Formats: sequence, C-alpha cells, structure tokens
Amino acid sequence: MGLSKLNGLYLDVILDHANNPRNKHDIPNATSKMTIHNPTCGDTINVAVEVEGDRIKNIGYTGSGCTISQASASMMTEAVKGKTTEEALDMAKTFSDMAIGKKHSEDDLEKLGDAQILTSIMEFPARIKCATISWWALQRALLKKDDEEEE
Repeated sequence: MGLSKLNGLYLDVILDHANNPRNKHDIPNATSKMTIHNPTCGDTINVAVEVEGDRIKNIGYTGSGCTISQASASMMTEAVKGKTTEEALDMAKTFSDMAIGKKHSEDDLEKLGDAQILTSIMEFPARIKCATISWWALQRALLKKDDEEEE
C-alpha cells in the first residue's frame, strides 16, 4: 500500500473515532475519575473508570477538544476496556513513550488497537498533547492522582 493511501486510511480511522466516538459518556459509579485540561489549545478530557478487582469493567470519557484529542480518547477507551489496570498502565506508558520518540515492539503497538495509528501524529509536535491527554488522564485515574490537572 502506498504512503498516501496509508495516510488516507489513518485519517479515515481518526475521523471515524472523532465523529462516532466510542464510550463517550460519564460513568456514575466510577471508582476513579480524572480531568485534564490543556490551556494551550483548550482540550479538556474527563476520564471515568470503573475497576472491579484489578480489571477495567467500564470506562468512559467526556469533554471537548480538537479532532485528535477526541479520537484518541475514543481509541484509548476501546483499547483498555476489559484489561487489567497493569495492562492499561503499560499501554498508556507505551503511548506516552511514542509521543517522545521512544520505540516499542510491534507487539506493544498492536495492544494499542486503533490508537497505534496516532504515531503519525507524533511528527507534529504541536499535536502531541492533543493525542496524549486522554492517556495521561487514564494513568492518573488508575494511579489515583488528584482529580484535576492542567498540562
């Protein structure tokens, strides 16, 4: 597949998640919540996680922002739902590492599901926070950090 076709496919997946978000809702009985606001661009992501035992039983997000932040949040919730908290934290670390240019194995990237395509966004430094804001919120929610932060 040519590079332009591949980029078109990536764009289609990003737009699908932004226009048809998965898990975009609050979780009233969440065991942990986190809100992160990026004052630079105005993105706000509220992540709510319901953990039962050590597994993510339910996850949702609300908030507003650009296409990238909304698509990434949708992809993140799809990728981690049903995973253990340790697996989800590992996935969030992989995603955050990608944002700063660290390499990971194909196996690690495949665990991210659709979110692995956001590696192409990492070529645009101004969009890195857009792509990573929901993953940071997930990490802080699972690690029981404060309920709201600015990045």
